[in-house]
Amino acid sequence: METINDSKQKVLIEYPCNWCYKVIASERAALEQAIRDVIDEREHTINPSNKSKTGKYVSMNLDLLVHNEDDRTFIFEALKKHQDIKMVL
Repeated sequence: METINDSKQKVLIEYPCNWCYKVIASERAALEQAIRDVIDEREHTINPSNKSKTGKYVSMNLDLLVHNEDDRTFIFEALKKHQDIKMVL
């Protein structure tokens, strides 16, 4: 359940919940390996998202169950720090 507090525009998230990260890299194979490096054996799905017009970047949606805010933030930061990943949204 998500609730928006009008005064601060903060979203309250009820955990555990499914979360989707959009992950961007230079090539698909490296992106898929980077995701495996970060989430290891956790159950997840990866779906193609977009490719830049020039083909320089690819993006994929990573969907998985996150258990709490620390878990969600840890995965985000670990993906962001991976050498083969350009950006995480």
